[in-house]
Amino acid sequence: MATGETGFDDVTFDLVSVQYHSLKAGHDYGQYVRDAENAGESDIADFFREVMESDSQRAQRCHKFLARLSGAQPASR
Repeated sequence: MATGETGFDDVTFDLVSVQYHSLKAGHDYGQYVRDAENAGESDIADFFREVMESDSQRAQRCHKFLARLSGAQPASR
């Protein structure tokens, strides 16, 4: 495995990055849902919820991959 400038192998760093950005986006989408609801745009709020769920699933997949790479068992959820 190649090791990047961070001292972590590139794949681990990439997974951590995708996981972080997915979780961060999910946090931000919560505000987008509230904004759409406050504007009376329930279909748009539903769209943001779908996007938030997609990011949540992406973050969970990263978590499982990271656990596999580290040899640890992922925490059940």
